[in-house]
Amino acid sequence: MTALALPLMETQAQAIPHPEPFQVFSDEKLETSRKNLNATPGNDNLFKGSAGLALTMTVEEKKAAAEFEWHEGRDHIFQVLEGSTVYELGGTPKNGRNVKPGEWLAPAADGASRVELKKGDVLVIPRGTLHKRTTTGKVAFYLISSEGISR
Repeated sequence: MTALALPLMETQAQAIPHPEPFQVFSDEKLETSRKNLNATPGNDNLFKGSAGLALTMTVEEKKAAAEFEWHEGRDHIFQVLEGSTVYELGGTPKNGRNVKPGEWLAPAADGASRVELKKGDVLVIPRGTLHKRTTTGKVAFYLISSEGISR
């Protein structure tokens, strides 16, 4: 065994502290949440961990972001459950401004790509990527966000 392998093995054998317990979201709970949100569109913040991991279910209808946003220390994963929505992604911000630490907005972007998402689609938006959502009908989706150290 090399000197490098031994410390790695010792580290792996140590217990890893868990700041909070795991959670299971049953299909029944998630379906109830979706039914409630279909009746009154909005957000259900299903999980917000102390380490920055969050899970939100959202239903929105005829809603459009006014500006592009991007984050220095947060990634997003979207999964569309029902309906469809359009994202404008990437590009170069025009007249961008810092609105709070690590959070940016811009009224426009040059070279953004347009992507339509429908039921079952998953979109990963890494930190630092401009994004803007427009929903002309109705959409239900999960948003998983992770916050970490800015790059």
